[in-house]
Amino acid sequence: MSTTHDVINPATEETVRSIDLVGVEETDEAVARAVETGPAWRALAPADRGRLLRRFSEVVDGHLEELAQLEVDNAGHTIGNARWEAGNVRDVLAYYSAAPERLFGRQIPVAGGLDVTFKEPLGVVSVIVPWNFPMPIAGWGFAPALAAGNTVVLKPAELTPLTAMRLGELALEAGIPEGVFTVLPGKGSVVGERFVTHPDVRKVCFTGSTTVGQDIMRKAADQLKRVTLELGGKSANIVFDDADLDAAAAAAPMSFLDNAGQDCCARTRILVQRSVFDAFMERFEVAMRDVRVGDPHDEDTQMGPLVSAGQRETVRGFVEDSDETVDVAFRGSAPEGAGYWYPPTVVLPGSTSDRVWQDEVFGPVVGVMPFDDEADAVAKANDTAYGLSGSIWTRDVGRAIRVSRAVEAGNLSVNSHSSVRYSTPFGGFKSSGIGRELGPDALDAFTEVKNVFISTES
Repeated sequence: MSTTHDVINPATEETVRSIDLVGVEETDEAVARAVETGPAWRALAPADRGRLLRRFSEVVDGHLEELAQLEVDNAGHTIGNARWEAGNVRDVLAYYSAAPERLFGRQIPVAGGLDVTFKEPLGVVSVIVPWNFPMPIAGWGFAPALAAGNTVVLKPAELTPLTAMRLGELALEAGIPEGVFTVLPGKGSVVGERFVTHPDVRKVCFTGSTTVGQDIMRKAADQLKRVTLELGGKSANIVFDDADLDAAAAAAPMSFLDNAGQDCCARTRILVQRSVFDAFMERFEVAMRDVRVGDPHDEDTQMGPLVSAGQRETVRGFVEDSDETVDVAFRGSAPEGAGYWYPPTVVLPGSTSDRVWQDEVFGPVVGVMPFDDEADAVAKANDTAYGLSGSIWTRDVGRAIRVSRAVEAGNLSVNSHSSVRYSTPFGGFKSSGIGRELGPDALDAFTEVKNVFISTES
C-alpha cells in the first residue's frame, strides 16, 4: 500500500511536490521485472548497450538546466553546484558507455589447453542514494552497473527524490528498456530494507551513515550479498609552514562549506603548523567573511541552506547545545526567516577527543587545531574512525608524497581540495566504507570473474 510524502524546499520551507512512496509489494514487482529483463539486457551486443548509454547521456545533457533547477528546489543546492551535479551524471554515463566494449577478460597460459576469463554481470543491483548528493551518487551506482550488463533498482532518499525520479523517466526516453533501470521512491525501512533482504538482489550500493551501513552489511551476509559502502568522513586539511598561506586560507572556506557542509569529503578538521597558525587564522577569517550564503537560485550564492530542520538541529547540537564547552573563533552570516539556515562556524577544539573534532557534523562547522611537526600532523589526521578524503598544503614535493602515503584516507589532494573525478577511483579507508566507485576499476564491483578452460589435447 502506497503512502505519500511532501517534498520540502529547504530554502523556503514550502512544499515542492507530494509524491507516492512505494511499499514492499511494489518493490518486489520492480525486482521481478528487473530479473525478467536481465537476460535480454546482458545479451545485448556490447556496442548496442554502449550506444544506449551514450543516448542516455545525451538526453540528460538536453535536460541539464531542468535537473539543476529541480535540485535547487528539492535539496537546496546552489544553482552552480546543481549544474555541476547534473553534468556529472551526463559525464559518468558517457564515460561508462565505453565500458561494454572494454569489459576485458584474460587469457592465462596453462598446460594442455586454453584458459580464458570472462567478466559476467551479477544480476539485479540495488542502489540506495543519500540526500546530500542525489544526482551524482545515483549515477555513480547505476551507470557502471548498467554498463556491466546488470539491471538496476534505485531508491532515492525520502527528502530528495525528485531528480532521481526524473532520471528514471529520461532513461526510458533514451531507449533504456523498461525494467532495466527502475527508480522506487520510498522509505529506507521499507524499500531499502527489501533491497537488502530480497534474494534476487545480488548487490547493494549504499551511501550514508556508518551505523546504517553496518546494519546493511550484517543483513547482506545472510545471502552473501555483495556490498559497496561509502559511509562518511572526517577529513583533515593539513597546512604546513612552507605552504602558500594566502592560497590555503582562501581555499579553506569552501573546503568545508560546499553543499552547506553536507559532504562526506568536507575538510572539517583543519590542521595548521604552529609557527604559522596565527597568520593562517587571520587570512582564514577574512576569507570566511567573503562567503556568500543565501538564495540558492542566485548565481553568486556559494552556500545554501541545510536540507531539513532536523539536520539543522543536529548541527546546532555540536556547537550550541553541546555538553562540552565549544570555543567559537568566528562565524559567517546566514539569512534569517524561512529556510533551514545555519551560519558558517569556525571552532577551536580544546582536545582531539572533543565531539566536534571526532564526529561527522555534516554541516557548515569546522575545527582548527595547531600541530608541531610532520609526525604530529599525521598522527592528528589519522586520529579518527574515518578515512575518506583530505588535503595537504606544502611546497615540498617530498613531504607531499610522504604525508600522502602516511595519511589513512582513500582520496588525497595536494594544494587542492578536489576529491572526485569520474575517471579515478573514489572510496574510503576504515569506517568510511568498503569498495571503490568511479574510474576504470568500478566495473569490477559489478561483475563476477568466470574462468573457462578448454582442453586442446586430442
